[in-house]
Amino acid sequence: MQRTMGILATLALTILVLAACVPRATVSTTPRSAAKARATSGETTTTTAGGTNVKTIYLAGGCFWGLEKYVGLVRGVASTEVGYANGDRDNAKYGDGSGYAEAVKIEYDPKVASLPFLLGLYYDAIDPTSRDRQGNDVGVEYRTGIYYTDPADKAVIEKSLAELQKGLSAPIAIEVGPIVRYNAAEDYHQDYLEKNPNGYCHIPRKLFEAAAAARPE
Repeated sequence: MQRTMGILATLALTILVLAACVPRATVSTTPRSAAKARATSGETTTTTAGGTNVKTIYLAGGCFWGLEKYVGLVRGVASTEVGYANGDRDNAKYGDGSGYAEAVKIEYDPKVASLPFLLGLYYDAIDPTSRDRQGNDVGVEYRTGIYYTDPADKAVIEKSLAELQKGLSAPIAIEVGPIVRYNAAEDYHQDYLEKNPNGYCHIPRKLFEAAAAARPE
């Protein structure tokens, strides 16, 4: 009996030692896409998703793979997520014809990257006068759009667009309005260009470097 108890005690001690050696899962508060993008470029930020200073804006600008990568490089952007915005029904799926816009949900620190600053970079990456088309992508899902969560942002956006229009000969085709409907895209779309560095992108690669280096004036 004593021998049996001794064996059991030894086994229990062994299990405890082994359990202590197993790495524990951790949950990072560092934003997924933006953190990866800036790590590649050598940039860092102290802003984290869900922080008290974080605001949200949704931008649509053609294929969301490239726009997510581009915006994620900007200092002050805490996180990015691609999804389907302002379509005709909830829970849109890729290519379902529900009238959504491929969009990027952007969480950012306005003290580091103001909304006018972000919009200026966004305009650099799109053709603001093209309707339902960016690059080789054609269709309503590839329309340009700025969708806000804070009603106070509407005036900021309209002022920014008015300034942009002054330098254009054709009317701006960017849709503006509150975010009415949105759901995240399928997982394989998230961080697509991080997973597939040579994947399709309608945004010129040189703009990625410009986004990483950009600073408010």
